[in-house]
This record gives sequence, structure tokens and C-alpha cells, in this order.
Amino acid sequence: MKRLGVGIGNRAAVFSYTNKHGFGVLHCAAFQGHLEVCKYLVEELGGDPNIPAAATEGPSLTLQPFWKTGCCHMSAWHFTLGCMICAKCAFTFFSIAGLTPVMASAQSGDVFTVKYLLDHGGELMKSDEKGLTVLHHATLTGSCTVTKFLLSKGMSVDIDFGHGTPLFHAATVGQDKTLKILLDHHANPNFIFSGIGNPLMAALVNRSLKCMKLLIKAGADVNGKGTFTSPLLVATEQGGYTNFIQLLLKAGADPNIPDDLGRLPIELAALNDCTDEVEMLFPLTSPIPDLPNWSVDGVISHAKLKNEKPLDERQSNIRKAILKSQADMAFRRKEYDVASKIYDSLLDRAPDATLYSNRSLCKLLMGDGEGALSDAYQCRRMRPDWAKACYRQAAAHMLLKEYKQAHDALLDAQNLDPGNDERERATEGYGVDESQQRGMTIYLQHVLG
Repeated sequence: MKRLGVGIGNRAAVFSYTNKHGFGVLHCAAFQGHLEVCKYLVEELGGDPNIPAAATEGPSLTLQPFWKTGCCHMSAWHFTLGCMICAKCAFTFFSIAGLTPVMASAQSGDVFTVKYLLDHGGELMKSDEKGLTVLHHATLTGSCTVTKFLLSKGMSVDIDFGHGTPLFHAATVGQDKTLKILLDHHANPNFIFSGIGNPLMAALVNRSLKCMKLLIKAGADVNGKGTFTSPLLVATEQGGYTNFIQLLLKAGADPNIPDDLGRLPIELAALNDCTDEVEMLFPLTSPIPDLPNWSVDGVISHAKLKNEKPLDERQSNIRKAILKSQADMAFRRKEYDVASKIYDSLLDRAPDATLYSNRSLCKLLMGDGEGALSDAYQCRRMRPDWAKACYRQAAAHMLLKEYKQAHDALLDAQNLDPGNDERERATEGYGVDESQQRGMTIYLQHVLG
């Protein structure tokens, strides 16, 4: 950079550059562990080791094939756990709003770059917008030396900003080496994330036998106590997880814990035509009361016949309430991609104006103006007299800089609910920046007088 003539006079230009993922030059140098470049940027150009990455459009959340959103018989907890874990897996080297050069350096694996940035003002306890600290980033990318170094600096091994501990995240991506380091430093193997998942189930979904064995050895509860499902239920619902089921049973997992529809692991294995798994579970499972032919073949026939029956109203309402609760929790954690996927599942089962309104807001906050507008229109079509649907439309049009349409939608809302003046509040905080809000306000003042 010196040879190119980049100096103090060019500082603003240097630090104004960001790539398509929102990372600046110091982030990029830190990602690669380029210590000398980092030194130049910090010492001579005044670069900030704590500067957050800009928020840009990241990768879309693509769930793995076994998260069958249209399957009404899939366990609600299983589906939600899948949404969360798949979302966690899609982070590395993509846009992460709030990620600092210190966090980026942890992913490089170069402990000297990490130490340098910390020694020059880098904050150890800072988190990005996904709740990940420098320790999370080190463990997620398998940076063993950096993980050990950060723990030696006094970082809490179970640090959690509401989005999971480093151990949970390491398990989601199968990083068994950094997971072992965390366990050696007494990380909690029974940490429960959002009432649904724990490190053992995260490792199971990721098909990491190594991580599962390490967690079980460290005392992980093989029955998922405190969560709303069990590892055995998750494994048997997948199909083809024979080795994992064998490991769980050997560790003492209880095969008589049912899912939210009252089905046992042996029934889920039968539905997937996994005869080996049914035979493995059969001698350990208590006989099913309404099954007269208690045999392997009898279990398979019974499970398939039972599965052909539609969910009764009580089961359907329980399922809906569970998923709504989990979507609300994901939204409060600002995991809008997860919440949106759960709303997808709910809407697949039964279209609902409130759900379209909620998903519209999620898409708005993810920067998806077109998607937010589409859901707002669906919401308004189902409830044409609902002012909130108009406000959702207005916010989406604002994000798309369609001010005339936004104005019209707000007028419709005022006509439907004249006592509730939300012309400005309708878009505030919904992914619309200040300049867009000012533009809308000026436009409304001009048109409405």
C-alpha cells in the first residue's frame, strides 16, 4: 500500500471502500491474517479494530432437504431446530452486520494478528448483530490456537448474547477440535438454546459423530432434558441415522419419550422404512397400548396407518401454537430469516392475514422489499379493512422508494382508522433509512398540506 502511495491523505478513501459483503479493507486484511497490512492500516492510517461491517444482503436461507416445510406430520420442534441450525451454518465469510476486524482475524487462525488488534484497542467482549463474539468466530472456523488464546485472556467459555454459546455454534458446524477445547475448559454441554436445541442435537443434525461422542463423554443429557424434543426423536425422524441412534441408545437414551404428536422414536423410524432402526429400538420400547400385534412388522404397519390420518383439531392447534411461539422468539432475537421460514411452514398449512403481516415485517427487516410487499398485498386481500395491512404496504413501498404508492397506502390506512395517525411511524425502524423517511415526510407534507 505504501508503494501505491496510499497515505494519511487518502485515509477517507481507503476506509470508505467496502466489498459486496460489507467488509472494509481492515476486515479483509484481518480475515487473511495479514499482520503487516493490519499494522499499517491501524498505526499509520488510524484504522479502527472495532469498526463494524456494514449490513448488506447476505445469502438466502436454504434449508437442507430433510426440513420438509410442507409435511404436516413433521415435529414442530424438529422443524424449528432445523431452521435455526441451518441459519447458523450459513454465516462464514458472508455478510455479517456488526462483524469487526478483531472477529475477522479470529477466522484467519493467526493468533498474532488477533493479539495485535486486541492490543491496539480491539474489544474482546463485543458481539456482531448475530450475537457472535470473537470467541464464537474462532470456534466456528476451527481456529484452535486462537480459541485457546482467547480463553487464556479470560473470555467466558459460555459467553452468550442470546444467540447461543461458542460450544453450541461449534456443534452446529461439526468443529470437533475447537469443541473439545471448549469442553476441556468446562463449557456447559447442556446449554439450551431457545428451549429447543442444545449442542448434542446441533451435532446430531450436522451428522457429527465425533462431536456427539465428545459431548456425551462430557456429560451431555442424551434425553434432551429441558428442551421440547429428544435427540432420539430427531434422529429417527431423519431416516438413515442408524449409527447415531446406536450411539444414543448405548449412552442410555430413553426410547419411550414421545414427540408433540404422541409418536415414539420407533414409530418415526417405521415411517421412514428404517427396519434396522425399528429392530434396534423394539426391545427397549414399551409396548404401544393400541397396538395388538406387538412385533416389528406390527409396529411398521401401525405407524403407517396412523400417519395416513389427518391431524385432529387439537393436534393442529397445538402445532400452530408451538410454531407461532418459536417464530415470535426468533423475531425478538432479530433472527428474521428463521422467523420467516417458520411463518412459511404455518402459511403452507393455512393462509392467515396475521401471519402474512408478520412475515412481511420479517422480509422488510431483511431488506427484501419485493417479498415484504407481496406478503402485505396478500394480507390486505384477506383483510381489506385492516389498517395494519396498509401500513405494511406503505413500509414495503418505502423500502422500494415507491413514495407515491406508500402515500396512497397510508391514506387508505388513515381512512380505515382515522384516529390512529401513523404516517411517520408506519415506516420507522422497518429497514427504511433516515433519508428515505425524510423523503416520505416531505412528500406527505407537500401532498397533504
